[in-house]
Amino acid sequence: MADKPIHPIQKLLDNPWLLLALGVLLPIISYTVWGLVELQNLKPATLP
Repeated sequence: MADKPIHPIQKLLDNPWLLLALGVLLPIISYTVWGLVELQNLKPATLP
């Protein structure tokens, strides 16, 4: 069992720090991009 090679993806997913970083960074990046897209789609406000 010890002589069996470990798949590279399993090595990545066994790293808790990588999973923590992905869990924090992916939502930050996706919500930031979503917010920027929403800002680009806003129409200018009309003043009274």
